[in-house]
Amino acid sequence: MATNKLWGGRFEASGDENIDVFGASINFDQLMAAEDLQGSLAHVEMLQDTNIIPETDAKQIIQGLKSLQQQLAAGKLKFDTTNEDIHMNIEALLTKEIGPVAGKLHTARSRNDQVATDFHLYLKKRLPKIIQAIQGLQRVLVTKAEANIETIMPGYTHLQHAQPISYGHYLMAYFYMLQRDVERFEFNQQHTNLSPLGAAALAGTTFPIDRQQTTRQLGFDKPYSNSLDAVSDRDFALEFLSNAAILMVHLSRLCEEIILWSSYEFGYLELSDQYSTGSSIMPQKKNPDMAELIRGKSGRVFGDLFGLLTVMKSLPLAYNKDMQEDKEGTFDAVKTIIPSLKILAGMLDTAQVNSEKMAAATEKDFSNATELADYLAVKGIPFRQAHALVGQLVLEGLKTGVTLQEIPLSKYQEIMPEIGSDVYHDLQSKIAVERRQSLGGTSFAQVKHQIAEAKKILDKID
Repeated sequence: MATNKLWGGRFEASGDENIDVFGASINFDQLMAAEDLQGSLAHVEMLQDTNIIPETDAKQIIQGLKSLQQQLAAGKLKFDTTNEDIHMNIEALLTKEIGPVAGKLHTARSRNDQVATDFHLYLKKRLPKIIQAIQGLQRVLVTKAEANIETIMPGYTHLQHAQPISYGHYLMAYFYMLQRDVERFEFNQQHTNLSPLGAAALAGTTFPIDRQQTTRQLGFDKPYSNSLDAVSDRDFALEFLSNAAILMVHLSRLCEEIILWSSYEFGYLELSDQYSTGSSIMPQKKNPDMAELIRGKSGRVFGDLFGLLTVMKSLPLAYNKDMQEDKEGTFDAVKTIIPSLKILAGMLDTAQVNSEKMAAATEKDFSNATELADYLAVKGIPFRQAHALVGQLVLEGLKTGVTLQEIPLSKYQEIMPEIGSDVYHDLQSKIAVERRQSLGGTSFAQVKHQIAEAKKILDKID
């Protein structure tokens, strides 16, 4: 045997050193060391219970694996590139720990089902943490929304003033976006909770293994029904990355608005110094760098998704070495989204709201034009005609600097004698918000209803 690789029996020539480095994955898949040991323990216990290997050998292997678990927890395990991946490294370390009997661990198992099992276990453990981090941000949104039900701000379409809304209503929009993210990750758990262990290389095994036992031991819902599918499926990772990308879209949108709202031109929010940075040359600067970083990091998560989609495109069944590229992007996305969620939660929690400036922005901006059109429609003018009339008043007001609430009643009555002084009541921003009582609208009552509904969702978790 010209190579000392564990798979080197049929090889006459050793690989080039550059090949070893290029083909190795240990630099990143060592993140699955705990999962590899967990899967190996379940596998050897099943081998023992099914009498595939002698009990004395199994106990020795179990003792060795548990010793490696302790060393891993203490940070004492050292991995070697020459052993390629985490699976070969663990087997080499186990052999060093207990001798040649370690070779019996791989009975009725392939690295193909082993890596798939490790990957499932890795993501299975992280999904609840991701959901928990999303819910942490949701709680901040609900708390801030409850404190700002009657805080009035401009609502925007096309980044132009549209209609006045409650700031609490605005915050709750992000709560419900994030709730859909939670539901997507929860659904992702269904496909992550499948066990590939026992599929072996691709066709199953001739040994009388008990896949149901290892499935139970590892906390999976059920084993894959097809061995080819078990070793070649990465849908669960693609689902995760897709969900992560959508989540980062939501975080990026919120961060973009935080960046805008905290600028001098808007001044709606004042970010805490904890979540801001200064300039090396301009002493007055207070930059929303954390929001900008989260906005920027969305791009790397999108890249993680497209990377794996490209890897999986056109791959024939079953396992291919290309699939070694499935993990780094997934690890990166996990490493990116959890801190992003926690930092954004802290940023919002500590931000100060300039409610006076928000409200003032709705006073001379013609965002109450729809209120006047609705008022005229109630008085009997067809809405399209009312829309045109109000549009003309807005155009004139923009030229003269006269807002709708500053137009004399006599001029309104020239348009329609039925217009009364109550029109000025309806044109107030706060009244405009309060009157939008339709389900899901921005009225204070509706925002309170949304908050109550959100609290019920969060209470189910607690």
